[in-house]
Amino acid sequence: MAKMEFKAESKRLLEMMINSIYTQKEVFLRELISNASDAIDKIYYKALTDDTLSFEKDSYYIKVSADKENRLLKITDTGIGMTKEELENNLGTIAKSGSLAFKNETEIKDGHDIIGQFGVGFYAAFMVADVVTVTSKALGSDQAYKWESEGAEGYTLVPVDKETVGTEITLKIKENSEDETYDEYLEEYRLKSIIKKYSDFIRYPIKMDSTGKRPKEDNEDELIDYTEEQTINSMVPIWKKNKSELTDEDYAKFYNEKHYGFDQPLKHIHISVDGTIRYNAILFIPEKTPFDYYSKEFEKGLELYSNGVLIMSKCSDLLPDYFSFVKGMVDSEDLSLNISREMLQHDRQLKLIAKNINKKIKSQLQSLLKDEREKYEEFYESFGRQLKFGVYSEYGSHKDVLQDLLMFKSSKEKKLVTLEEYVERMPEEQKYIYYASGESIDRIDKLPQTEVVADKGYEILYFTEEIDEFAIKMLMSYKDKEFKSVSSGDLGIESDEDQKSTDLKDEEHKELFEYMKSVLADKVKDVRVSKRLKSHPVCLSTEGDLTIEMEKILSAMPDNQNIKAEKILEINSSHEVFSSIKDAFDKDKEKVALYTNLLYNQALLIEGLAVQDPVEFSNSICKIMV
Repeated sequence: MAKMEFKAESKRLLEMMINSIYTQKEVFLRELISNASDAIDKIYYKALTDDTLSFEKDSYYIKVSADKENRLLKITDTGIGMTKEELENNLGTIAKSGSLAFKNETEIKDGHDIIGQFGVGFYAAFMVADVVTVTSKALGSDQAYKWESEGAEGYTLVPVDKETVGTEITLKIKENSEDETYDEYLEEYRLKSIIKKYSDFIRYPIKMDSTGKRPKEDNEDELIDYTEEQTINSMVPIWKKNKSELTDEDYAKFYNEKHYGFDQPLKHIHISVDGTIRYNAILFIPEKTPFDYYSKEFEKGLELYSNGVLIMSKCSDLLPDYFSFVKGMVDSEDLSLNISREMLQHDRQLKLIAKNINKKIKSQLQSLLKDEREKYEEFYESFGRQLKFGVYSEYGSHKDVLQDLLMFKSSKEKKLVTLEEYVERMPEEQKYIYYASGESIDRIDKLPQTEVVADKGYEILYFTEEIDEFAIKMLMSYKDKEFKSVSSGDLGIESDEDQKSTDLKDEEHKELFEYMKSVLADKVKDVRVSKRLKSHPVCLSTEGDLTIEMEKILSAMPDNQNIKAEKILEINSSHEVFSSIKDAFDKDKEKVALYTNLLYNQALLIEGLAVQDPVEFSNSICKIMV
């Protein structure tokens, strides 16, 4: 039996295809099943134009069977088969696709499409097999042929007997090596999992013999071996069904079957587009965050299918980071895939799909916020932090997309409010959107800085997450209303008369404040009379963009660069403590220094900042007591 050479420039091309193109060996089964599906499709297309042919879909199938003992794996189809010439041309010539040629010559109808494009998928079999045998009988032919190859050395092609039309591919699976375990491709459970993963939505049944044990009919205590044929794949994907046929339970079942999460989906989005680029998508907004969601281990992305065949398990390009919590899949016939069908050659189509998906997700979240407030708040408790990161990231380039989805708890009923709701109920004279930052709502309520804003009846947003202030600084304003921290040096609340009164007091006690500032040295930028304090003796305010809360967050980071906020020590001139300081300033400067340090450390503690020298602070308190 003469061995024929492959019709390619060199054997090295085949070796490259076997060893370099595919990142995972398991995809060989995806490729062979896709080829088998194409072979059945070809009969279907011929039946559309040939009255002598009938196409009864139930008569067509793909079968996968393993023989562990002899290390053989077979993939059989009832498709159109190949003639001797087609075996020689399509399998003997690397990178020549019979499916692509058929596609170019045939008008595709009824939403079907041929999967194969490049003519290289078949050779993926050599990643796991020492010998590949193809036995095929073409439709309308009396003679079958067997093509066999051990790889780059060439192949043989001889006539054989085969009763039925179709193709049987037999792989002689490699022996295990130190680096690879090939036994897995003979295990029933492993083959089923690969089929479900990549080929679950191939439109023809993929059958396997399933073995096990069951009770004997006349003796339930005795178990007997059994073998039964099962259809492994779902065939009709949920995204190809009419939305009107599907229920919430159908979508939830799909969510669970695809292992998108251990929770239940809060909402689903079913998209069908038949325009410049055709695609279907089913997206889910989860109920709960995955355990690793806010960690480096989390990998975003949607499943990407081409003609029902899984191409990528996590296509990150389909989702922006701020919507990375979305789960689901996209299936398109129009994607330009690379030779291995594992990556995209061009991203123009993908960008169009991603842009539309982004709009759909935002629209769904806005509808949820408007029509199902409780559900949205449930979602926001899980993923609101990610939306805030989205506002902050990339220099605020996505803030317009996300600002209307943000929510914060506020001093009004301690409930979540949107920025729009806050602005709509602002008093006419209120200039700013006020916020306060702290570890908890309870802690914020006790801050001295909130007193004057609360007394005015103005609502205060509570910022209790690290990202909150950073996101708002990037947002800067909402509907022409600037954000203002209650710790800001200028609250924009004071009347002209109040400002004049404060200026007079600052001038009156200028010498005292300059002395207190000299005691604190570079710890504060200034010491002045407070315009915000009512009952508390002291507080810290800030000037500039960096607040005290932001300073705390930055200082806790591994690459702490010791960035400090510009702090102002504000003194309540109406408090009796200030009277004591004034009296001491005329009689005992040392006591003023003691009071100044105590007040500064008190202000630090109120803000949740560490006292720099706890021993000195304790001794100072003892001096006062004595």
